[in-house]
Amino acid sequence: MIRRRSLLAGAALAPLATPMIARAETRTVKMGSLRLIHSMTPHFYQRFAPAGLTIEVITFDSPTDGKNAVVTRSVDFGAFGIAAGTLGAAAGEPVVVVGAFCNKGMGIVSKAGSDIHAIADLKGKRMGIWPGSTQEVFLLERLRETGMSIRDLVNVRVPFGEMNAMLARGEIDAYVGAEPGPGLSLSSGVGQLVEYPYGTPMGGLNMIFATSDAVIKQDPALVRTMLGIHRQASDYMMAHLDEVADATVRILGAPRPAVEEAFKANNVEYTWRLDDKVMGQARTYAQQMLALKQIRQLPAFDSFLNPRFSNELAA
Repeated sequence: MIRRRSLLAGAALAPLATPMIARAETRTVKMGSLRLIHSMTPHFYQRFAPAGLTIEVITFDSPTDGKNAVVTRSVDFGAFGIAAGTLGAAAGEPVVVVGAFCNKGMGIVSKAGSDIHAIADLKGKRMGIWPGSTQEVFLLERLRETGMSIRDLVNVRVPFGEMNAMLARGEIDAYVGAEPGPGLSLSSGVGQLVEYPYGTPMGGLNMIFATSDAVIKQDPALVRTMLGIHRQASDYMMAHLDEVADATVRILGAPRPAVEEAFKANNVEYTWRLDDKVMGQARTYAQQMLALKQIRQLPAFDSFLNPRFSNELAA
């Protein structure tokens, strides 16, 4: 379900210099986001937007829904997990990654007081997983590295927003979730950390900034402007995490201790640049999905990953 959220007011700060949009008239751009701590950046965009440009943030609960909105052009740009983007691109959908968005933001958590302290301890346990998510791929890779597979677990389909509650009720023994879920479980005493799964070759790769091939062809100036806004917002947020916490509590309704736990653990990293490291991680990620038979073929990386605008901004 799509829910519209009001943007943060930008009265406190004057916008930094931003590339001007090619058109002079007033324009509204639709930006898709997710209901997660590490998807808060669009809520800071308006303060950095040039005059005449209004950014409408549309919130999705599912990464796949966010990706589909970009593909169908229900939104102009979107932020969602690399898994959803890779699934779409591998199926020939015209989704294009033009920037990084946020790293980390995930965690493997078990019930507090349980005997699950490591990946190997998950064998035979009820594991909460959101299918098709970036978190799922990281878990599957960690299982593989431990000599296990998904068949060694009892796989329970659980949306991110329900994982902590189901863990508290004893309906699952552990989950691989997205912030603020892990932060909520840890700060409330419901859960204990198994690990932050960033030790694989995929690093902390999580969310990406994407648009459609049609938008790039029709309005490259808009792509450049939006990525420039995204860059400024990301840099600002990393320097003002207290303000991000306030916004997350206000806009998402997340408990403040959960947000503070995520930031204290350095488990959220707002970013923007689609550099060689990120593209390498994305290729590795796609290879993992292929090996796990989550996709039938690799995406056409030359069209799926487009660093042109990121490189221009970096220069």
